[in-house]
Amino acid sequence: MSSGGLRSPPPISRSDAPSPKQKFDADLLKAYIKKLLSSTLQNHAWPEPKERERVGEWIKEIGERVKERMREIQPRGFKYIVLTQINENLGQGGRADVACHWEDTDMVAQEMFSNDSLICICIAFAIA
Repeated sequence: MSSGGLRSPPPISRSDAPSPKQKFDADLLKAYIKKLLSSTLQNHAWPEPKERERVGEWIKEIGERVKERMREIQPRGFKYIVLTQINENLGQGGRADVACHWEDTDMVAQEMFSNDSLICICIAFAIA
């Protein structure tokens, strides 16, 4: 009686094996965002209506600097999304909760900054 032609697959050489995906260092990015928000916004106040375009400039600057830092931490293998929101602080508080449930290598980092005048929430995603 024959074995029916069943054989084990040939061994995979090291060069053909898939390489493990790298994880993004979320803790490193969170520390950077926390320092960035504080240094960028600590001396700013919510602007008068005729100067509100300054808020957009702050949002753009923060978003670009966070994305640049993400590229320094992990230059390849991820797509980056940065969301930044700045609101007037009228005593309402602020909170942001986000979680990644896609791949083990995907990550989200979020930080919040507030002073007597404004609240800023920055959320950054690295998606493999």
